[in-house]
Amino acid sequence: QVQLVESGGGSVQAGGSLRLSCAASTRTFNNYAMGWFRQAPEKEREFVAAITRSSISTYYSDSVKGRFAIFRDNAKSTVYLQMNNVKPEDTAVYYCAAFDSRGTYSRNSYFRRTSYRYWGQGIQVVVSS
Repeated sequence: QVQLVESGGGSVQAGGSLRLSCAASTRTFNNYAMGWFRQAPEKEREFVAAITRSSISTYYSDSVKGRFAIFRDNAKSTVYLQMNNVKPEDTAVYYCAAFDSRGTYSRNSYFRRTSYRYWGQGIQVVVSS
């Protein structure tokens, strides 16, 4: 069982920056692909970004590409989401997620919500115009 705890959320003005963190309670953090998803009110939870176990590859949704960056520190069992030039449409609850990605996984696996076994409780981000 892996527990994920997000931090760093809050309110920010459009054009500003925010960094989310997600700490994992596992000694084998480097076994897990990590992702960020978000859910706005009355909308489906959507993919934001993902990173492979050893940070070789990162993936982004089109809506955040060029503005957000995902990175991880395996020594600290933590994954981060750096959010730059935020927009009001980035307002949502952000969720950290993980799945054991040892073995062969397609690129599409990292985008699918159903690939992720472990989820954080979510953290609110509000972007004001």
